[in-house]
Amino acid sequence: MNATAEATGTGRGIELGLRQNAAQFTLLVVVNALVGGMLGQERTVLPLLGKQEFGLTAYTAGLSFILAFGIAKAATNYFAGAWMDRFGRKPVLVAGWLIAVPVPFMLIWAPSWTWIIVANVLLGVSQGLTWSTTVVMKIDLVGPARRGLAMGFNEAAGYGAVAVTALATGYLAETYGLRPEPFFLGIAFAALGLGLSTLVVRETREHARLEAAGHVARADGKHDHLHGELSNGQVFVQTSFKEPALSSASQAGLVNNLNDGLAWGLFPILFAAAGLSVGKIGILAALYPAVWGVGQLFTGAMSDRWGRKWLIASGMWLQALALGLIALADSFPVWAVAAVLLGAGTAMVYPTLLASIGDVAHPAWRARSVGVYRLWRDGGFAVGALLAGIVADLLGVHAAVWAVAVLTAISGLVVALRMYETHHRPVMAEQEVASDE
Repeated sequence: MNATAEATGTGRGIELGLRQNAAQFTLLVVVNALVGGMLGQERTVLPLLGKQEFGLTAYTAGLSFILAFGIAKAATNYFAGAWMDRFGRKPVLVAGWLIAVPVPFMLIWAPSWTWIIVANVLLGVSQGLTWSTTVVMKIDLVGPARRGLAMGFNEAAGYGAVAVTALATGYLAETYGLRPEPFFLGIAFAALGLGLSTLVVRETREHARLEAAGHVARADGKHDHLHGELSNGQVFVQTSFKEPALSSASQAGLVNNLNDGLAWGLFPILFAAAGLSVGKIGILAALYPAVWGVGQLFTGAMSDRWGRKWLIASGMWLQALALGLIALADSFPVWAVAAVLLGAGTAMVYPTLLASIGDVAHPAWRARSVGVYRLWRDGGFAVGALLAGIVADLLGVHAAVWAVAVLTAISGLVVALRMYETHHRPVMAEQEVASDE
């Protein structure tokens, strides 16, 4: 048994570290890829389905499925953190997959747009439970030294699967039509995800308790007042508004998903209006999350070596630049370059924001802080759907893209001015890196 585990009495055979928990960590990477695939089945097809099969002409109405998804996922993220602390990680993960099972069938058989909205409420709840849980479980397993790398793997798997599925569904839609074939992938993902989560995934809550027992304070005294147990209300206030790093990460997460909601809901329509085929739209819809996904394999580890703050600020500014290029362009090659830049900027931000939450939040209430952060981050889908839809209806799609680009640049400035560097390598973390290597 690990000496620290023995001293704390947290359980026989429980150790922190990527190498020590490689099998479960890898399994959770696979599970999160399946979670991403459930989201990816909609990225290319659903905006076109609303326009072509259900006759939606107003942008706000067409984005209503993203609004429903964003509100459901954001709210579920908040409760997921508290439920993970109360009931354990695995029950929450399994519940999320059970809720996902009917979604692809509803998308296939939907006789009206209302069915699509209800399906996206279920998808949002499912994603809030499953994705939040895989994030927290990986943080539990690896300990403090490799959080950035862990989040890089987690988000790379999820958004890599979004990209591959978006590309595959674009091909299927062009070959066979918008329904039902593209959504057969979702049926397979749900079955595999539920089976693996029920039969093979193991509980990780004791790993968090082990880390809490050996938690080392920062030498500079930052966030000493956050040690120990906090109430749910205190966690919400600290993560949302009061603690500079946590609140800076929360607003950046919201704006990041605001522009992702724009990409999901309006980009396919923008590209179709320019005369691109469904296949080419599928390539563009896949390119952005593909670069985002693969890039996180590197950016998460980079943040462990170089720090979080400036990677986040620079990533937000790169996203703003990419959005401006999309608004200016009118051809496939330029849009492809912009999609790569947008994916690269998002890759710099996404795992690093999660790692920064893990840096600051005490293990005793980390799951709840992650839940609050993800409440704000995925609330960006809802804010983005409303903002982009209203601006697009009033001023056009290009104006909506410009508006989101400006907000993204401002968000990066907030991080630069308010956030402090959160990454801290105490003695315990240095020893863990050495043992992993």
